[in-house]
Amino acid sequence: MKKILIFLGVVVVLFAGLAIVNNASTSKKVEGNPFEKSSLHPETIKQLDNPNYQNIILPEELKSSLDADESMTVYFYQPTCPACVEASPIIVPMTADMGIDLKLYNLLEFNEGWAEHNIQSTPTVIHYQDGQEAGRVEGLYPEEQYNLWFEQVKALD
Repeated sequence: MKKILIFLGVVVVLFAGLAIVNNASTSKKVEGNPFEKSSLHPETIKQLDNPNYQNIILPEELKSSLDADESMTVYFYQPTCPACVEASPIIVPMTADMGIDLKLYNLLEFNEGWAEHNIQSTPTVIHYQDGQEAGRVEGLYPEEQYNLWFEQVKALD
């Protein structure tokens, strides 16, 4: 009986140690993140260093920009969305090449974006002209279709 208790004690200490190390590692990764949150979903953490997910816009920034009647293009995505993971390497570099400052809004971290911007599915890209929605594209499309849509957006500016 004594051996079982000692064994169980060692197992509990090992698991506690692993939890502490994992928590410290995650905290270090989350430190200074562009979402300004103390904890992030694991899939968001995986994308922190990905060049396709760097031009983040926060809900407050988006609201103040739209309230100021600014024009902008915003990509609403979720790191857990397979279509977003497929679309991002297409549309993020494409918009950069076209000179479009594409802002990225992470709906997994900021759920309020779904209702506030009438998002039905991801990926969704919305172009705002003078603070008002001027057009949107929802879903995963071939590169040529994205290109045509972004050309129309570029023509608006």
